[in-house]
Amino acid sequence: MKTIFEKERELFLPTYNRYPLEISYGEGAYLIDKKGDRYLDFFSGLAVNALGYAHPKIVQAVSEQITKFAHLSNNYITDIQIEFTEKLLKNAHMSRAFLANSGTEAIEGTLKLIRLKKGPDKKIFSLTNSFHGRTYGAMTLTAREKYKKGFEPLLQNIGHIEFNSIEDLESKINENTAAIIFELIQGEGGINEVSSEFISKVAELREKYGFLFIADAIQDGVGRSGKGFVHEYYNITPDVLVVAKSIGGGLPLGAFLTTEELCNVFPVGKHGTTFGGNPVSCAAGKVVLEEVFEHGLIEHVAELGAYLKNNLLKMKDELPDQIVDVRGRGFILGVELSFDASEVVKKMRARKVLTNATNQKVLRLLPPYIITKEDADLFLGALKDSLKN
Repeated sequence: MKTIFEKERELFLPTYNRYPLEISYGEGAYLIDKKGDRYLDFFSGLAVNALGYAHPKIVQAVSEQITKFAHLSNNYITDIQIEFTEKLLKNAHMSRAFLANSGTEAIEGTLKLIRLKKGPDKKIFSLTNSFHGRTYGAMTLTAREKYKKGFEPLLQNIGHIEFNSIEDLESKINENTAAIIFELIQGEGGINEVSSEFISKVAELREKYGFLFIADAIQDGVGRSGKGFVHEYYNITPDVLVVAKSIGGGLPLGAFLTTEELCNVFPVGKHGTTFGGNPVSCAAGKVVLEEVFEHGLIEHVAELGAYLKNNLLKMKDELPDQIVDVRGRGFILGVELSFDASEVVKKMRARKVLTNATNQKVLRLLPPYIITKEDADLFLGALKDSLKN
């Protein structure tokens, strides 16, 4: 009889490097394989499963909604879309929303909004080392060549500014700039934080030239940093805020949110989606927003995230030859190693702890918001053992 991995190789295009685990189900912050082994998950579906697995409130909300209808065309508006979007806009302090299927679709819609507002000739900038998605517009914004090589030609009038370089920012931004878009904490790029000095200069130049600032909060938003959105740590408000991943509670959901000044850029019929704002996804998303913003999870993430980071910094002092740096906020943390991080991912998996390597040498920590101090200590112990051995 063929194994599941042999069948996978026969059925799918070879685009993924699958972990050698046969997952049976999830429970809280743990995944359980077919042998019954429990794995603490510090990856949470790549920042998607903010409330972990089989959260009872999500199960109830999804079950109730799917008995009504799983899908309606966006020619109709539904109560659950209204309830979800009201909570999202309120907690993001934005005015209008477009609901999409995913982060990359939300980025594509944002690019269309920029072009309609600013015209085709002005330039859009992102930052070096960035990642914004794999569709053509999002891939063009993405500065890392490994995601773009072989797919040329890409979109025109899109450039890149050196990460945290005020000099490069000032040399490229001018009256012909349409927008600048970036993650305030780069996820795929290795958990790199944009500096407060860089943000201040962006705000100053926006005031001078009138371009749009778009915050890509797909990975670091909705409470993951210990605040609702990372820009709240800085004195800046985006013109467009792009969100996805955790807002769907494990189901496909994304959105781009705008200020009131941009609410009329799209006339009727100029943009749309079939599955965006799916009612079942919105039902799960409403639970996520309630738990994060109304039931204390942000405070929990901030407190336990600080505990994790402080202990990782102590570990860095103990193991300076292995740990180069510790970065991030809340539950989006990066541990940069002096060697290929995938080796530690394998060692930790053997200790029943799941994490992820990005940018070759960085362990990326994206745990569910519901982890406990005991879970954090289990992770820290597994990491120290893996590094020492």
